[in-house]
Amino acid sequence: MIRLLIADDSALVRKLLEGVFLEEGDFEIRTARTGLEALDMVRAFDPHVVTLDVQMPGMDGLTCLGRIMIEAPRPVVMISSLTEQNADATLSAMALGAVDVIAKPGGTFSLELDRLRPLLVGTIRAAAAAKIRPTHRLADRIRHKFQDAAASPRARSARRGAARRHAEPAPGLVLIGTSTGGPAALNVVLPELPADFPWPVLIAQHLPATFTGAFAKRLDGECALNVVEVDVPRLLEPGTIYIGRGDADVIVAPRPTGLIALSVPARRDYPWHPSVERMVDSALEHYDATRLLGVLMTGMGDDGAGAMTRLRAQGGRTIAEAESTAVVWGMPGELVRQGGATLVLPVEEIAAAVIEGVSADAAD
Repeated sequence: MIRLLIADDSALVRKLLEGVFLEEGDFEIRTARTGLEALDMVRAFDPHVVTLDVQMPGMDGLTCLGRIMIEAPRPVVMISSLTEQNADATLSAMALGAVDVIAKPGGTFSLELDRLRPLLVGTIRAAAAAKIRPTHRLADRIRHKFQDAAASPRARSARRGAARRHAEPAPGLVLIGTSTGGPAALNVVLPELPADFPWPVLIAQHLPATFTGAFAKRLDGECALNVVEVDVPRLLEPGTIYIGRGDADVIVAPRPTGLIALSVPARRDYPWHPSVERMVDSALEHYDATRLLGVLMTGMGDDGAGAMTRLRAQGGRTIAEAESTAVVWGMPGELVRQGGATLVLPVEEIAAAVIEGVSADAAD
């Protein structure tokens, strides 16, 4: 049995969510109305997974998460309304260790429940199998945030300016795919890329559309490279990280001025969005595989594994996150099983391998 704690200040939402998981037959459920109640229930019930609403009376979801990750770390899934304020709070929660986010629909929750049911059940089941690493704990995150004085906004601005003055057409492209646990993994990898990194970086991270813009903005404040959401067609240039817009797909497409990152409507034959598979396949249409470097990190399912295996077969290079650090070793694990991984590395070593791979290409 999977022990699940549902914390939400809405009695209706608690009842509806409880009903969804009781129907599955292998969930034991408890509910809480406030953050304080949730903390007490974590101690008494010892759930395998906790869902937290962002806005709750007394102690909000973010504060409750911080306490959980310090006192009794376990998988937490944030359930957030689609507002700008909640998006920022939810991304803060994911940086502190929440493994995934489910967006509450803008309409009546009960009317949207049938559509959300597969997502709810799949996400919670994946979270139940997720690993919570010590670096996901609140205290470690706070120490990491202030560790590098050179990453001040002024220093980042100066380095970015130098990179833009020397920008040249991009000779290649880095492709990164992530899902469950991905925002925290990207927070480890992307800030390590230097401002003079010579290739653009295109990312498909499974997130709702409301969150990808806020996620790009947050990363932009932490990285030496510029970080933008692909909300409009954007020329692929060195010195920039491109985040695919949520609930859509991101592809590489040609224009007279050069290759661009383009947000396109999601296709039903791709089950996850932004689709890593579709992103990589589109890049292979316009780049020689030897000019591509693919990275597949934590996430449930197998999105991107097939396309990155094809990338390697055509002469490109790929990196899979190691099982020892992945929150969910679904996507990178499938890449390894298909024989498509050039390297298998813990998340802390991926940035250095990307820099080395691109630098070696430039030296050839």
